[in-house]
Amino acid sequence: MNSKREKINKVPKHIAFIIDGNGRWAKKISKTRSYGHLKGMERLKKVIQESFDYGIDIVSIFGFSTENWNRPEKEVNYLFNLFKDFAEKEADELHKNNVKVVVMGDHEEFPKEVVSAISKLIKKTENNTSKILNLGLNYGGRNEITKAINELLKSGVKKITEKSLEKYLYTAGLPDPDFIIRTSGEQRISNFMLWQSAYSELYFPKIYWPGFTKKHLEKALLEFQKRNRRFGSIIEKESV
Repeated sequence: MNSKREKINKVPKHIAFIIDGNGRWAKKISKTRSYGHLKGMERLKKVIQESFDYGIDIVSIFGFSTENWNRPEKEVNYLFNLFKDFAEKEADELHKNNVKVVVMGDHEEFPKEVVSAISKLIKKTENNTSKILNLGLNYGGRNEITKAINELLKSGVKKITEKSLEKYLYTAGLPDPDFIIRTSGEQRISNFMLWQSAYSELYFPKIYWPGFTKKHLEKALLEFQKRNRRFGSIIEKESV
């Protein structure tokens, strides 16, 4: 065990990743964007497992946003194939490791075969209790909030509260992410978990996603445990 690993004694309960930079990483080495997405998916599988190995209970991934439909059709279809392969090839391993897979977003707008593979993965792991993998597929934070409000209004509620609204979010029943990492150096959250990220710690490493190694994850976790999370309060009694 290396010295950095030994120093990590506080990890987030819920970590979220905005996996940015696949295309730029590929361009940098004169490869196609599809190659970047392929390598990004390979890295994603490892980061999920590495996160669980550190004792993190919930891992959320921003896999496909509601805005990603605007990308070239060829690229979008390639991403769909990656999602399908992930759902089919990782199902047994996730189930064996007692990981429950949930989805935030309307993935049923994806092609029929992709929807089928993802639905089977959800069904296969629905009773697992050790860890949770939350996949953001066809997800947008503003869309999620407006959908929740409309469903609340349809229910006949007279007054909307934070607690009543949260019951209609995709993440109902899950704690908010403690730590959100966006790779590539871009310092924004791009419509990701807008409600849930109110008190999340944010981290923006200047590394494209396929190059985000275990060493970078360790560095991020070391940074997280230095953060002083006050949630609007104070830790020690201070003079006013």
